[in-house]
Amino acid sequence: MKTCRIHFHIITLFPEALQGYFAASIIGRAVKDGLIKVSYYNPRDYTKDKWRRIDRRPYGGGPGMVIEALPVVKAVEAALRNISGRKSFDISNDQLKRAKTKIVFFSAGGKQFTNKTARGYARTLKHLILIAGHYEGIDVRAQKILKAEAVSIGPYVLSGGEAPALVVADAIARQIPGVLGNLMSLEEERMASSNVYTRPEVLVYKGKKYRVPKILLSGHHAKIEEWKKRR
Repeated sequence: MKTCRIHFHIITLFPEALQGYFAASIIGRAVKDGLIKVSYYNPRDYTKDKWRRIDRRPYGGGPGMVIEALPVVKAVEAALRNISGRKSFDISNDQLKRAKTKIVFFSAGGKQFTNKTARGYARTLKHLILIAGHYEGIDVRAQKILKAEAVSIGPYVLSGGEAPALVVADAIARQIPGVLGNLMSLEEERMASSNVYTRPEVLVYKGKKYRVPKILLSGHHAKIEEWKKRR
């Protein structure tokens, strides 16, 4: 078992929506090998409501339901207790920095998540808490209490934060040595074209032939790399 490089703590109402992804392919192997770890915290487990209800109508009107702040805060506190090994953890920037921990709150209006962000997280963090909202979102007071960084994966709105959590975790995980097996597998580290080909050399579909560019069959590495640069 290898040493865990980063532990993802995901706050979500639907852990089952994420578990299959973290058990499959490259990311699944990284989990199995111990390079990354994933834990789930369901806000429903941190409410006193006997029906485990955590969504309410928004103040000021509007469509849909909003997730209450307190169950989310308590779920994050549970993650922080696991990280620190203590019964209580002061949610302060200094404490989080010392624990190499960051709390992320997904928001369409948040800071744009990029590959540079992923590299920075992979190099500096041991723990990343990802808050995946749902419905019409989470009461913004949760973000303020937790001092969470608002992050967006793109200029669009999704039905929940589970997909962004997967995007962020995947982008970070692949920056960790050993996850991909070969550093050259990182697209940003190799000379790659967005156009890639494999066998057969000539693909015939409905009577039409689709050929691999001759330059890729030439064996002339310098010219091949130049071709890739242009694309």
